[in-house]
Amino acid sequence: MLTSYNGWPASKDPEEIGIKNYPVPGTNRKLKCAEAVAPLLIGFAAEFHALIEPIDEGALDEWGYCFRDVRGVVGKLSNHSSGTAIDLNATKHPLGKAGTFPAEKVPMLKALAKKYCLAWGGEWTRPDEMHFEVCVNAEKAAKRILKLSQGATQGAEQVD
Repeated sequence: MLTSYNGWPASKDPEEIGIKNYPVPGTNRKLKCAEAVAPLLIGFAAEFHALIEPIDEGALDEWGYCFRDVRGVVGKLSNHSSGTAIDLNATKHPLGKAGTFPAEKVPMLKALAKKYCLAWGGEWTRPDEMHFEVCVNAEKAAKRILKLSQGATQGAEQVD
């Protein structure tokens, strides 16, 4: 089976890899993502909406699953291809532009990403501040989901 850049199963057929459409609590938005990581991506999106900035105002620019290569890199499947990445408020935070979030929000943004085992594209050489992706394997993702569901996570503790 094909895999995306982060090693998760990827497919042109969303059903083959368990892609579903999930409502983001507190918003009128839905995101397509892999069932195995939906609690991480959807939980993050809900907290992002509540604590960083609303995602359900203006353009419909919240994106999830999409089978494609990494932008500008031929032959490497994007993590969107596995349903393990989302883009939030994409038109406000365009690819290649840095500093699109207020500086006082960045520490909270980083803490939320860490809490949900996500990497933030805003920390990359080619900034992609709209982008958040699962940065752990299936076992670690499942452990974090369990901890979150039990309310055991305090802040952004590491996954064992």
